[in-house]
Amino acid sequence: MREYETTIIIQPEISDEGCAAIFDRLDSVLTESGSIRLMNENLGKRKLAYEINRFQKGNYYVYSFLSDGQVVPQLEREMRLNESVLRFMTIQADEQVADIEARKAEAAELEAEHARKAAERAAREEEEAKARAEEEEKARLEQEKAAAAAAAAEAEAATEGEGDATEAAASEGAGEEAAASDAAAETEEKSE
Repeated sequence: MREYETTIIIQPEISDEGCAAIFDRLDSVLTESGSIRLMNENLGKRKLAYEINRFQKGNYYVYSFLSDGQVVPQLEREMRLNESVLRFMTIQADEQVADIEARKAEAAELEAEHARKAAERAAREEEEAKARAEEEEKARLEQEKAAAAAAAAEAEAATEGEGDATEAAASEGAGEEAAASDAAAETEEKSE
């Protein structure tokens, strides 16, 4: 048996369940033909070299299997008929696999390690997103505190300004009263 690798680019908006459905269909084609699926490695979402069907990113997968070569056209036909698959390319990775069981065990081990790394990456991204959200919340609270302090200072300044205006008006009023009483006193003196 020979080992083949198919690189598949799937539309970026397709969910993990949608991708799993695509690979379930490919797995069923392999089992019908007597071929052996080795592993399916998710390389993640990447920017495309050029735009395909108005998509600038795609989900990349490497799908490895053992076959005599008869199943490759059937797999490619399945991918060609699926609109979610943007591009695919199958290459022969190994001309002759001598120990099939050892290769299956190696592939299972690699797939488990990739799954573990993906879980670690997802946990790390979740922690980073949580930390980013906490920092944004902290910055928002500080902005609200600063805005409240500025509003309080402005209100205090306005209150002081009103107090000064009241004092000025009171002293102005007192000055007018004094001028009026002086004028009245002068009038009384003249009349006497």
